[in-house]
Amino acid sequence: MKLRTPKLVGPLAVFLVAAPLIWWRTSPVVQAQVSNHNATRQDFDQLMKQLSNQGRWGKSDQMGAVNLITPAKRKQVLGGVKEGFSVSMARNAEMEAASDNPRPIVHQMNLGRGGSIPTTGIGSASDSISISYHGFVHTHMDAFCHRLYNGEMYNGMPASAITEKGCSMGSVFSFKDGIITRGVLIDIPRLKGVDYLEPGTRIYPEDLDAWVKQAHLKIEPGDAVLIRTGRWALRDSKGPYDTSQLAGLYITCAKWLHKHDAAILGSDAAEDVHPSGIEGIPEPIHALVLVALGMPIFDNLDLEAVSKEAAKRNRWDFLVTAAPTAVPGETGSVLNPIATF
Repeated sequence: MKLRTPKLVGPLAVFLVAAPLIWWRTSPVVQAQVSNHNATRQDFDQLMKQLSNQGRWGKSDQMGAVNLITPAKRKQVLGGVKEGFSVSMARNAEMEAASDNPRPIVHQMNLGRGGSIPTTGIGSASDSISISYHGFVHTHMDAFCHRLYNGEMYNGMPASAITEKGCSMGSVFSFKDGIITRGVLIDIPRLKGVDYLEPGTRIYPEDLDAWVKQAHLKIEPGDAVLIRTGRWALRDSKGPYDTSQLAGLYITCAKWLHKHDAAILGSDAAEDVHPSGIEGIPEPIHALVLVALGMPIFDNLDLEAVSKEAAKRNRWDFLVTAAPTAVPGETGSVLNPIATF
């Protein structure tokens, strides 16, 4: 017995035949927006103007985007601590000279009188540390006077404020009271399904958006955005390497940070991809973030432990606390930022 298909007649037949065609024609094609992958020096100069926060918090402001970390923001993130479990995001001090550590920390012990610890009575020991923290190994914070553009720092602070005695404006001393805010880990190797990014890998805004979507995150004003490239996993696996090749953010990510009103940018490397791809500007993200956006930077974080802890919990945001040294005039500071879940 054959089943007969009823004939479609009249308006109903026209609608059923035409409907798929109508849907195909009217439905939008959803595609991820691709950012500019071929930026130029001219683009850099334009971004320096377009993204500028100069005057946003007053003519004499020296806090920049950290102003977005309001008392309400601090209370909110403190209230979000569930376990009280903390993990450091500082790299253990690298004491040996290497291709990426030409100026290792110098640690000198003082064992007291006679140069030895007595075995009876009260003994003592002291030491001194010498560190040149800027570079590609030691975990540190960059202040505004670390970078200038056309003779000016963030908010138009002049180059004349920087002398041999230190920085009278734009120094890390402005942040003596510390940083307490929400940290958001953007784990690009995990997004890509690898242990680490290969040196020289560019991270684009669409990568940041893809991770935010995958991790069910929302970037909020005043957040510390922390970018994991897996740099330390690579170094621990293969040893020190030439820092002329580093995975990091491409110049167009500065616009993404501005859009989301981030307060702090941090990374396990130098934030910028090396080479930058911008003629004459080796680290455009550094310049745009420090000078235009007014965002301090947390350099050379070690994000391996916090990445593992975040993955265990499937939670990619946490409390961040950090305090620089209280030395007036410093261009930055050694740092030990703490993540607390």
